[in-house]
This record gives sequence, C-alpha cells and structure tokens, in this order.
Amino acid sequence: MSDQTAIDTDESAVLVVGPSWVGDMVMAQSLFRVLKTRQPPPAIDVLAPAWSQPLLARMPEVRRSIPSSVGRGELKLGIRYRLGRSLRSGNYRQAIVLPNSFKSALIPFWASIPLRTGYLGEFRYGLLNDARTLNKTALPMTVQRFVALGSPVNKPLPEPLPFPELIVRQTDVDSALQRLQLTRPGQPLLILCPGAEYGEAKRWPPGYFAEVARDRIAAGWKVWILGSQNDAAAAAEVDAATGKGCVNLAGKTRLEEAIDLMSLATAVVTNDSGLMHVAAALQRPLIAIFGSSSPDFTPPLSDHATVLTLRLECSPCFERECPLGHLKCLRDLEPERVLRKLETLID
Repeated sequence: MSDQTAIDTDESAVLVVGPSWVGDMVMAQSLFRVLKTRQPPPAIDVLAPAWSQPLLARMPEVRRSIPSSVGRGELKLGIRYRLGRSLRSGNYRQAIVLPNSFKSALIPFWASIPLRTGYLGEFRYGLLNDARTLNKTALPMTVQRFVALGSPVNKPLPEPLPFPELIVRQTDVDSALQRLQLTRPGQPLLILCPGAEYGEAKRWPPGYFAEVARDRIAAGWKVWILGSQNDAAAAAEVDAATGKGCVNLAGKTRLEEAIDLMSLATAVVTNDSGLMHVAAALQRPLIAIFGSSSPDFTPPLSDHATVLTLRLECSPCFERECPLGHLKCLRDLEPERVLRKLETLID
C-alpha cells in the first residue's frame, strides 16, 4: 500500500507499528494472537518495513501489512506525516507502538488514532497517550513486553503465552523448490543457519557447524544451509569443510522462500538469529546456540526447541565482538554436545 492509499473503515481495527528485525517481528505474532482474543476480535494491520510483508502474510491474524517507505534510522518527517494522514480513514481505535523510538510514534499521532499505546522513551510524551513504564524485571522477555502492550496496565499476562505459528502453503513451498532447482528431500533434512546479523559474538564457529553437517551426511541426511547475503562467507566455509556436501542457499533465497523451505526441515541448528525464531514458529525441532546474547531475553518460542548456552561468568555481554577476545561462550560449546542433543531431539 502506498502512503497515499486509504484503507477500509473498521471501528474495531488496531494498528501495530512493528519492529525492524526478523526475530522481533516473529515474536510480535504472540501479541497479534492475544489481540484476537478481544471481543469482538479486532482487525489487525501492521505498519512495518516492506521486507516484512512475506513474513506477515504467513500470520493469519494480520489483515494487511502497510509498508513503511522510511528506512530504519531515517526521520523523513514529510513522508511520515503524509502516511499518518492517509491512515486517518482507517478509523483505528488503537495503535500499539512496539519500537521505543520517538519517530516510531509519529505516524499514529498524525493518523489521529485515539488510543496510542507504547513504552516511554525518547521524548514520546504527547505522541503516546497510553504511555507505559517498562518494568524490565517483571517483563524480562521481549515477547512479554510486546504482549503486555495489548492488555490493560498491570493485567497479568496470559498463561501460557501463545507462541508464534507461521502458516506455510505447500504451493509456496513447491514454487520455492522449483525456482531454486531443488527437489523435495526423500530423506531426513538438516537445515543449518550459521549466520547472525548482530555480530561475531553470536556466531558459533563455522567449523563446528561443518562437523555437525558431516555427521548427519554420513547418517544419510541431506543438509541445507540458509542465511542472508551477509551470511554467505560463513555458509561457504561450512560447505567447503564438508567437501561441498551441503546445498548452500545462503544469499540465494528471498525471505519468504527461506521460511517455506525451512518448513521441510527434520531439524534445524542455528545461532540466535531471525531464522531461529522462524524455525521455532514453524514448530521445527530446533537447537538454538546462544553466545553473547541471552535465552532469558529472546528465547525460541517453541516446545520443540532446545537451547544450548554455557552461561559463563562473562556472558551474556550482548556485545558484537567478544570484549575479552576469547569467545569461549561459543568456542567451548563443542559440536559433540550439539550432536547429542540433536539425537535426543529427533528421538
């Protein structure tokens, strides 16, 4: 939708200003699911970066995604103002602003949405009229913080929290296979995700991923590698260490294709990344490896996921690179441990 296009009138509609990262957008589906328990269930539109449209299209709770033409970190007041004005015809009764930035609250304000909910931050007084104070102790997890914005202040969170559940159509899977000249695996399929956008301190060594791949290839499995173009170097290193025994798809798939292909996995081994959250939302058996980040903050939301982390004294540091230079939180987590967990998970 362009920033000049009006949307259908719906007095129960809610506009959610979505986050800018894959993993956070997946976790936002828990909020969408909670919103749908209201009576009457509201229509949910999500204002989000254009890249997220294929992801939101796989969330049945979302009526439509409204692409923002403003990039992450860009102010562009004129564009935001025009987009906000164009949304007035939607008659939204509430906007829920998930990012904590000043600029993310501008569009709902200019859209004249009567109830504008979000956490305090970056001088948002006035832009938000339902401004919440974030209690990080009471809400340690990102998903809890998102869900809490969909409920009245101080109301207990739903127990259990609804996990994200992406819906994949087999016709889309077939289209992805055809475009990438792949055949549907006739044997177990391991998908590896050796990348992580945040930095080296979240990336398990490529050689360790390769050792896991070699073990599964010897057991008769297929191994595919997924990731963005930024993960291509790590993926190539993994593939080379297996003697080109993997199907290396890093940088070759669109986001929607990565989602659809991951639905075929027998198991997934991944760093703490956006694709980790995708695998969890697809209910794939999953081993998630944490280094500098914390599973207490952004865990994979699935009953089929196993988290591996060493919980060293120096972690989580949440740094892009190891401040101590040893990266022990990842290097000391050896492949044998992952393989043992993988066997248990599959059994």
